[in-house]
Amino acid sequence: MATLKLFFSFLMVTVHLISSMAANRHMLMRNQMIDSNWYDAHATFYGDMSGGDTMQGACGYGDLFKQGYGLQTTALSTALFNNGLTCGACFEIKCFNDPQWCYPKAGSIIVTATNFCPPNYSKPEGNWCNPPLKHFDLSKPMFTKLAYYKAGIIPVKYRRVLCYKKGGVQFQIKGNPYWTLVLLYNVGGAGDVKDVKIKGSSIRSWLQMSRNWGVNWQTGAKLVGQSLSFQVTTSDGKMIEFDNVVPANWQFNQVFDGKKNF
Repeated sequence: MATLKLFFSFLMVTVHLISSMAANRHMLMRNQMIDSNWYDAHATFYGDMSGGDTMQGACGYGDLFKQGYGLQTTALSTALFNNGLTCGACFEIKCFNDPQWCYPKAGSIIVTATNFCPPNYSKPEGNWCNPPLKHFDLSKPMFTKLAYYKAGIIPVKYRRVLCYKKGGVQFQIKGNPYWTLVLLYNVGGAGDVKDVKIKGSSIRSWLQMSRNWGVNWQTGAKLVGQSLSFQVTTSDGKMIEFDNVVPANWQFNQVFDGKKNF
């Protein structure tokens, strides 16, 4: 009996240590920086506290709650958006040098780029998203973690950080029998994807996909009835191969879990 109790005590300690190590790893990933330098920018917010206005957007995502991004998102000005190449990247942002509006000891937030803040050339002032300005248009819940909402606009410091996402990279298959469009989301690591290749089970070689817009990649190859594999490369050059993640009986608009992440 004593031996059995000792075994269960050892088992509980082991489980606790493993859980603690996993939690610490997640915290470390959240704090890892792609660029340790802080840069100047400004931030505003759009929509209300529900975040309904932040759904969809210029990067091509859909329901950000279902896709795991929630309200931890931002739209980027032209200078940061880079014609959609920055979609999926993560930024750490903190309110800076505005004691009237910055919350004391507010710390920082981490958000994923999911939308575009378009320029407005029709008026001479207040066009925060016009080139060459670097600007973040946050969801209201994210903005109010940093400053009073009545501020409207605040000076911030920002830097690129690695994205931590739970679970694998997700692949949503869209299009028609003659054209396949793949939406990639929940991408960790650098977050922004720079290259995608696809291979059907009846094809021996990898096919280069082209960016349609934002996080959507396309090919004109006929792939219906084949299991699908992907090679995905993020902006830092890291590549993961997802073999046969889409079964041969796939249907358009289905989502498939890559089971691996950056």
